[in-house]
Amino acid sequence: MDYQQTLDEIKETFGFVPGFMGALPEEVLVHDWPLWKKYSLEESVIPAKYRELMGLSVAANIKCPYCQAMHSDMAKAHGATEEEFREIYYLASLTSRWSSMIHAQNYSMEQFNRERARMAAFMSAKMSEPARKPSRMSIESK
Repeated sequence: MDYQQTLDEIKETFGFVPGFMGALPEEVLVHDWPLWKKYSLEESVIPAKYRELMGLSVAANIKCPYCQAMHSDMAKAHGATEEEFREIYYLASLTSRWSSMIHAQNYSMEQFNRERARMAAFMSAKMSEPARKPSRMSIESK
């Protein structure tokens, strides 16, 4: 697709060419538009709503008001609920918060990797256990 075809497709998609897209070098827009369109507007392995909620979480961490506004609008367009937004507000802080706490400790990466592997193995084994129903005796003894 050449530059004019790219502009035409963007206009067909949005009704106009947003200034921030038109301001890019031609070769950048021609290259990036198909990827942006695929991963922002079309289907991929990750459902669109979840991609946008992840984008909102990243945007909050990099403190980008443009990204926050866009990913919020796109998540709403893909059916994100207020309950999901409330949860993402917390989840957006989780990784950066724990990263800050671990970095402040200057925690050993080798120790962290050993512990992380133990945690993952334990949780994996636990999740693969069959769900146990309470026995009649344990119910009666309460």
